[in-house]
Amino acid sequence: MAANKKIAKKMIDEAVAAQMADVGVFKEKRGKKFKISDAKPYVDAVKNMKAIEGQSKEVIDLHVESVKAHYEILKDLTDTIAPKDDPFVEHYQTPPILEILYEEDPEFRKATKKFMDQLKNDEALLARESMRRYGGMYGPTCVVDFAFSPGSVSNVVNEVLKNTDIDQDYKKTLLAAKSWGMNTSYGIGAAFTEAVESGKTAAEAAKAEVKTMQMLYDTPVDAQVKLMKDAGMDSFDCKEYMKRYKKWMKPFVLAAKKAGVHPGNIVVVPAYCVGDVGHHIAQSTFNMLKDDVTMEIVEVVSHVMKNTLERGLDKGYDSLYDILSVATGSTAAAVSSMLWDEGFTAPMIVDLLTKRFHNYVNLNPGRGQAAELHNVDFMDMIHRGDKIIDDQPIGAGCKVKGIDIDFSPIENSYVLQNTQDYAYPACSISVKFSSLMRLADFPCLLTSEPVTATLMTNIIALDPGSVVAPARYCKDCAVCMYVKKHQHCNWKDTV
Repeated sequence: MAANKKIAKKMIDEAVAAQMADVGVFKEKRGKKFKISDAKPYVDAVKNMKAIEGQSKEVIDLHVESVKAHYEILKDLTDTIAPKDDPFVEHYQTPPILEILYEEDPEFRKATKKFMDQLKNDEALLARESMRRYGGMYGPTCVVDFAFSPGSVSNVVNEVLKNTDIDQDYKKTLLAAKSWGMNTSYGIGAAFTEAVESGKTAAEAAKAEVKTMQMLYDTPVDAQVKLMKDAGMDSFDCKEYMKRYKKWMKPFVLAAKKAGVHPGNIVVVPAYCVGDVGHHIAQSTFNMLKDDVTMEIVEVVSHVMKNTLERGLDKGYDSLYDILSVATGSTAAAVSSMLWDEGFTAPMIVDLLTKRFHNYVNLNPGRGQAAELHNVDFMDMIHRGDKIIDDQPIGAGCKVKGIDIDFSPIENSYVLQNTQDYAYPACSISVKFSSLMRLADFPCLLTSEPVTATLMTNIIALDPGSVVAPARYCKDCAVCMYVKKHQHCNWKDTV
């Protein structure tokens, strides 16, 4: 059954507005000092999101009100955020919301206690997975993957939940809360690694890992405060932020629960959408995009996506999920095409970054658990992009879900077509590659996160009772070209 064209257009308009609001800020503010108020264009775009034709207003409210709360609270607490602190801004939403759900549903709280007991019972499992991450067995891994990749929090929590005797809906909620719902900034194996590197035994490290994982679910707000204190986060008072956020969001959480929105969706919708305020629109981005080529890539890829999505409206979408596939597939193909222009392919990059990962582990055994996660996002994106381009017969154009990808923004870009202006002119054959390697550490506007968040909220609003996170499918990890870890992924056996 074809997707409703009115809803499809509404979804595309809202997603593109979010992306282009970011791009507009970047073009104006790059190289300047970041202020929280710089994110206002994104917030204004989000405020225009509305529920239509069978969509749950309560789901849309979770998204819109979360962004509004996040922006207003941050603006009141601080003028700016230091780059070292901006990765965490997406991690202050799920902890308060989990606490609201605990308070409103004592049975859920009891179920969580059982899960915490099971974490202790499964100490050997947690130790094994922590050791595998510590030693780099799985290769480059996105610890906060929204799918079930080996080495991710989702993969491990799913295994423990399968051993926990609680209601299935509670299992789905607890799993969602540590996937797309980013319940604290903790990544699996961090406590274990820190303990081992400080001289503790592996047995002591395993107990530290269990204790930390239990803390995330037992007292999520206090856990995040502790994690931020340990990380030296001092841009603002995160405990005060979460106190105010909880008060702001409580009526919207309760309204969503009363309307039948699955708690597994309640814990995820408010989190992913706030990252543009203080993380994507942030000092680190303003600094990165001082480079003309890097800025041009972000803007041009955004227009490839916009144009391709709008082409799809003329053809018609088979399903609303196809809109998401076209959005992310078009950007993946666009980035891969830029690499191809300079003689690079996805396997070359995956090989390079995988080799680098193993040497990085050797040189930095106490590395942060998040270190390589965006490299993984980037590799997965270009791996998909290569497949999209390769799948087309020669001369047949390039399609995703039957929609022709519009590469004209790349073709019409003076910057990308005249790279001799940005390196030694006679030898300027790695200019786009060098910018893309910077973006490999920060691909959020290429993948794109604001677009994915906006589209997924719209999809959830049409079926609020069905849990969407984590994604229950094989995502075909790029690194599996070199590290065969499929047998450790449990996407086929999920709670």
